[in-house]
Amino acid sequence: MINLRSIITFFCIFVSSITLAQIKILDRIVAIVDDDVVLQSELNQRMISIIDQISQSTTSVPPEDIIKQQVLERLISERIQLTMGYNAGVRISDDELNQAIGRVALSNNLSTDQYIDQLSSQGSDLSIVREEIKQELIIMRVQQASVMRRIRISEQELNNFLNSEEGKLVSSPDVKIGQILLAISGNSTKNDVEKISEQAMDLYNLIRDGKDFKELAISYSMDQSALQGGDLGWRNMAQLPKIFSEKIELLELNEVSEPIRSGAGLHLIKLYEKRGGEEKLIEQNLVRHILVEPNELRDEKATIKFLQDIKKQIVSNEIFYELAKEHSEDKSSALDGGNLGWSTPGMFVPEFEAVMNNISVGMISEPFQSQFGWHILQVTERRQQDFSQEILRNRAQNLIRQRKYEEELQVWLQEIKDEAFIEIKI
Repeated sequence: MINLRSIITFFCIFVSSITLAQIKILDRIVAIVDDDVVLQSELNQRMISIIDQISQSTTSVPPEDIIKQQVLERLISERIQLTMGYNAGVRISDDELNQAIGRVALSNNLSTDQYIDQLSSQGSDLSIVREEIKQELIIMRVQQASVMRRIRISEQELNNFLNSEEGKLVSSPDVKIGQILLAISGNSTKNDVEKISEQAMDLYNLIRDGKDFKELAISYSMDQSALQGGDLGWRNMAQLPKIFSEKIELLELNEVSEPIRSGAGLHLIKLYEKRGGEEKLIEQNLVRHILVEPNELRDEKATIKFLQDIKKQIVSNEIFYELAKEHSEDKSSALDGGNLGWSTPGMFVPEFEAVMNNISVGMISEPFQSQFGWHILQVTERRQQDFSQEILRNRAQNLIRQRKYEEELQVWLQEIKDEAFIEIKI
């Protein structure tokens, strides 16, 4: 007679074997990347997330095999960069991570607690979200460190930029654009380049015939923005490589450029929206103040009364300069009669700027408080002014750096991929 316990034991072992087999299938390796791997479970999880994002937009969801290829490429690229980060000792502290989560919440018009509650209601695991954000921060830091050191801007280059027609782009418009990138690696043969060029023209013609740009970007683009339909968001024209800005200037809204060749490959650029570009002036105030603080002999009420008495003397005798030298506790400006020079937006604390921007020229303010103490101030002149040469040069330098960064990032991503050992297992 067959022992019932033996049957139950056999059945449990059989079921356990099936369960283990399922787990192994779920977590099988889909790609080897140097000394690391990409697992099937990671690929599945990312695909579900991407398909959900696309489904919530107006873009049609491409075939699953195309999404799988794009997601796998992204995961491989991320794995290479994360390994570089870990090897370089890049670490993200809890404070940095919490601040990043706060910024994500703010971008969604939520407090951090509201954002966490929203994640919970959607069934998302906070620890997984934290790990994803941490990895994004590591990748961003690796990209910045690796790409920025490849960028050099000489004084002559900066001068040439400011003196050229291109330098006028410093006050250029912002554009909302999309991109499809067909990458060309350094190892590509002439025949490979010709095939990619033909593919780029085919895509261009499909778009002109009414094919959805975002759907094609998801299916074919090799840029990091592919899974967002190629959306690059708002960019200032001066931040774009010259080969792009020259073409975008000629585009009408919702028009797509013919293929543009760069060091990274062939690009199709779509112009969605355009804004700004007019001359930008800032309001400046020539301002002076007297600062005093409460102390052991003079409480807050007495401090306010003291400033009110000083104001009466100034109104009667116009001796702001002398009284500021005598009484102001802002030592850096007191020697110059309280003079703070010409202001630029954001130069002073909000309480000071609020009074400064709303008082008439020549008037003396009532006493008001900031984190530094109690003030009275006077705006002696007000003007609309172009950015100063110093600010202009700083802005131009940042724009050149950002433009070079965009170019170098794509080249660098292709280089690290070419140098890595990658074996696809599916």
